[in-house]
Amino acid sequence: MERIPMTKKGYQTLKKELEYLKSVERPKVIKAIEEARSHGDLSENAEYDAAKERQAFIEGRVSELGYKLGNAEVIDVDDLPKDRAVFACTVVLENVETGEDVSYQLVGPEESNIEEGRISVASPLGQAIIGKKPGEEIVLNAPGGKRIYELVEIL
Repeated sequence: MERIPMTKKGYQTLKKELEYLKSVERPKVIKAIEEARSHGDLSENAEYDAAKERQAFIEGRVSELGYKLGNAEVIDVDDLPKDRAVFACTVVLENVETGEDVSYQLVGPEESNIEEGRISVASPLGQAIIGKKPGEEIVLNAPGGKRIYELVEIL
């Protein structure tokens, strides 16, 4: 069985989404289907088709979330080593060329969101960071060319 690494926060976020889909969205779409059925002929009923499509999406997402939560391996950041970059830690990198600092938390693919500073450990940069210690160089072959970072700090 595949284990899916997650932070506590990521696990709670998925759990809340699942609860919301089950308690709010699912009943809402059932009512929409009932209402569309009451309008008569289903063969040309766009409201019915849209509601059934929405229901299929919700049920698919409920199933997906159930699988991910059932196979989640929640990683406690307090138990992790602080001497090297590991899953769930936050790192500060310095772009060697520009001197610009960036901060990222290393998370699982389900939690990644670059705008919020969370990158997947499965991404090229995430893979390059894992196992590095402060002061070490990280070389990334990006589509725009080679980028070199220095791991400044592990938070």
